[in-house]
Amino acid sequence: MPSVISTDVLIVGAGVAGLWLNARLRRLGYSTVVVERASLGGEQTLKSQGIIHGGAKYALHGALTGASEAIADMPRRWSEAIAGSGEIDLSSVRLLSDAHYLWSPGTIAGNLTSFFASKAVRGRVDQVKGDQLPLALQDRAFKGKVYRLAELVIDVPSLLTRLAELAGDSLLAGQQIEPVQEAGDLVGLRVDGHEIRAQRIVLSAGAGNAALLEAIGLSQPAMQRRPLHMVIAKGASLKPLYAHCLGGGPKPRITVTSHPAADGQWVWYMGGDLAEADGVAREPDAQIAAAKKEVSHLLPWIDLSQVRWATVRVDRAEPAQSGLVRPDNAFLAEHDRLLVGWPTKLALAPDFADRVLSHLERDGIKPTAQAPLSDLPKPPLAVPVWEQLLP
Repeated sequence: MPSVISTDVLIVGAGVAGLWLNARLRRLGYSTVVVERASLGGEQTLKSQGIIHGGAKYALHGALTGASEAIADMPRRWSEAIAGSGEIDLSSVRLLSDAHYLWSPGTIAGNLTSFFASKAVRGRVDQVKGDQLPLALQDRAFKGKVYRLAELVIDVPSLLTRLAELAGDSLLAGQQIEPVQEAGDLVGLRVDGHEIRAQRIVLSAGAGNAALLEAIGLSQPAMQRRPLHMVIAKGASLKPLYAHCLGGGPKPRITVTSHPAADGQWVWYMGGDLAEADGVAREPDAQIAAAKKEVSHLLPWIDLSQVRWATVRVDRAEPAQSGLVRPDNAFLAEHDRLLVGWPTKLALAPDFADRVLSHLERDGIKPTAQAPLSDLPKPPLAVPVWEQLLP
């Protein structure tokens, strides 16, 4: 590894935001280096549910919000990438489901909520019945309404594998990250003693952005954390389900996605209101008990006797907002050649990349060649959380 590396864009943080941005930049001819302290996608990215939202869950009051407008185009962009015809080639990424569903369990409030949500969301939303229902809901005892949404659910481990392939030799594992300054201006970073100079430096390290900003000597942009307490269930009796179960409130009562485990069984990964508020305050055993009660009530025909359970806590790192509300879009702030941002959701990774590319275009940053960096120490791929907790 050369003692000093010069590159167009230095990215710190190899979650989906940093890796998607890196793939876009490299396809456009920019030279890049991506620094990761731990593993690729090992924090928020691999703990996400893999849903490429189109805005449905943000329109449960019957009106489009800023969030649902901002995210409405994401399914199309991800679909094109997975088809191999988009801004990056994700044709090898496994698509778990070509639709996500709004599911009302049959209560009057739930039915009304799902109805108004279906009318408010941009794009076609169809009610499904019979053998069109998700497999887990195809039971005589099921009562309720289900709407099919034009939203994807992707296999995040295969996404990370593909983004690592697209990164080529640009990935760098590094623990000690320090600023390199000239005349008080940030010109690069020193990673484990090796100096990397760049025309632009992008911090996309999620919760790690705060410590990096402190090391550089900046207090802004400020960051907030919104916690989740997700529930994982694994067992032979579980069938694929990708759905928001609705109650009468503004949030899904429970959101379920299904993921293939290494042993061939399905894993249910559960969020929604279950994982927020009261769920965050519960200890793991109490959270599992709450999840069992909810699943038994909503899906009483599913045998849970041999199902194994675990929980995982997630800190969603975001730009600070008044009242700790969820940001509507990807976020990017600039300080000279430093760009600091958060995608806010996995689905908004393309929006995050757009914002960085807009800055490069505005500032006249053109692609330049870079010497091969094949001898860089590489960060490993992260292991899915369900394989760690329920092997």
